[in-house]
Amino acid sequence: MIQALRGEPGDMVRALAFHMLVDLVGDGGVVVLSGAGLSTESGIPDYRGETGRRRRAEPMTYQTFVGSAAARQRYWARSHLGWRHIAHAAWNAGHRAVAQLQSMGLVGGIITQNVDGLHQAAGAEQVVELHGSLHRVVCLSCGERTSREWLDQRLRAANPGWGGAADVINPDGDAVLADDQVGSFEIVDCASCGGLLKPDVIFFGENVPRPRVARCYELTEHAGLLLVLGSSLTVMSGYRFVRRAAEHGIPVVIVNQGPTRGDDDAHLALDAPLGPTLTALLAELGS
Repeated sequence: MIQALRGEPGDMVRALAFHMLVDLVGDGGVVVLSGAGLSTESGIPDYRGETGRRRRAEPMTYQTFVGSAAARQRYWARSHLGWRHIAHAAWNAGHRAVAQLQSMGLVGGIITQNVDGLHQAAGAEQVVELHGSLHRVVCLSCGERTSREWLDQRLRAANPGWGGAADVINPDGDAVLADDQVGSFEIVDCASCGGLLKPDVIFFGENVPRPRVARCYELTEHAGLLLVLGSSLTVMSGYRFVRRAAEHGIPVVIVNQGPTRGDDDAHLALDAPLGPTLTALLAELGS
């Protein structure tokens, strides 16, 4: 039976929905699918929520990145500045609650669409990073992966006195910069082979590696519950796992602020802030 609770339900209905959430998660076997909405309370904006609507730049596509030196210069200048914001972001109550539910044995798998590493920072283990991580850099020629911290050091050394500044940071760590700030920025190549460096994340227009997708399908198909946290499920990359769960008769619960593409597939769709809701859930299950 589909029970989607959106809009402005009364206190009694909201309380009933919360207790349904407690009962379903309390049965265990939960696989979490998290999105950008889980990290907004850490100061990282999302793509399609309230902070996403203030976005002033389109995300970089893979085809543009590999095909244009000017595009790579623009990307790395903006990302170099935005990385400082991502690197200093701290996990929030929602991330911590997920990690603690995992330590209690109730969460058996975590799939995240986020690239910020905050699940792991909060103590979660064996997180499948569906779209990769901004904390790593990959060479498109030799495939070597290195830390973003090292790249940051190299970019600082190549740009002494660079005065980039921005007041808008996008969810993928992309800062909005003026053209003159971008034009003076020097990028660096792979220290091992001289190849092009790219953040180890999936750009728009790029496919998630098949083994990673297969692992996510495996987790989903063996779940007792798919719990979607902070995702609008607008893109198929995440929504496909909701569809797979529904096809296998696995209940889906969505906690998100605002409607999602998966509401019609859900047993319960709860419109609520993530941090307070997950903290309250943890308190109920830990009591």
